[in-house]
Amino acid sequence: MAFQIEHKLVIGVASSALFDLSGSHQVYLDSGPEEYRKHQEQNLDVILGKGVAFPFIRRFLNINKCFPGQTPVEVVLFSRNSPETGLRVMRSIAHYGLDISRAAFMTGQSPYTYLPAFNASLFLSANEDDVRKAIDAGYPAGLVLPSKISDDDDDIELRVAFDFDGVLADDESETVFKHNGLDQFHAHETENMAVPHQPGPLADMFQKLALMQRIEERMQKRDPGYRKVLRIAIITARSAPSHERVVTTLKSWGVSANETFFLGGMNKTRVLSVFKPHIFFDDQLTHLESSPSGTIPMVHVPFGVANRGQI
Repeated sequence: MAFQIEHKLVIGVASSALFDLSGSHQVYLDSGPEEYRKHQEQNLDVILGKGVAFPFIRRFLNINKCFPGQTPVEVVLFSRNSPETGLRVMRSIAHYGLDISRAAFMTGQSPYTYLPAFNASLFLSANEDDVRKAIDAGYPAGLVLPSKISDDDDDIELRVAFDFDGVLADDESETVFKHNGLDQFHAHETENMAVPHQPGPLADMFQKLALMQRIEERMQKRDPGYRKVLRIAIITARSAPSHERVVTTLKSWGVSANETFFLGGMNKTRVLSVFKPHIFFDDQLTHLESSPSGTIPMVHVPFGVANRGQI
């Protein structure tokens, strides 16, 4: 039975994250909204190039092709365009064969207030102001950072990587580390190793992805030839003894990752370059600014103590 939207894993994506709108945006900056409107109308049938989030969104939607009876995921377009200027985006979506039918066109306004209406577990945008407003309102959001686009059509697997503190979990422990240093952080985590963390901004998304994995496991039991499409990793700067609380938290949520890395402060790109995620979420820009060759799609989640004072 098909999932209703209340039970689906829904991702809201801005056109700025899905497509390369750099040319159109420059017209807006140089000449204003009226020339922008004319530019979009004159280029209505000129297909937009792929944006940073495109490879992730395309593979995410492919989950429905694996489970056509349930269609457990959905993508909703959230746009600052008007319906008229957004026609080019919708035609580009159709050109690429993306199964996106729901959209919100806000005619210049930020769309983040409508995230709960669509049951969105994530809002992806290249507009920093929109993302920060969403996070400040308590909604799950991430800022897509510029990177090169790599989209291998033969690679059907969807690989998603998450930092832990400030992304999947709240920033309680991050606050201890920032204020009191590494030794006090380890002492705090050892004392609370049996106490699960409160959920962070992307916990709901992670838990629903884990549900998709359980569906895949059942599918593989029925059909040993079934090839799983979803692979999840947690890549955290934690190390022993603070690793135990991560395990406690995930166990309390009834979820797990395919691969979990406790790096003890080691540069995360050493693991990311092997895992090759189609998207990586981290709350700290310093962890996102050293992508190998700039080819890993990085998303900044501006949540918690690590980001206060940066607005």
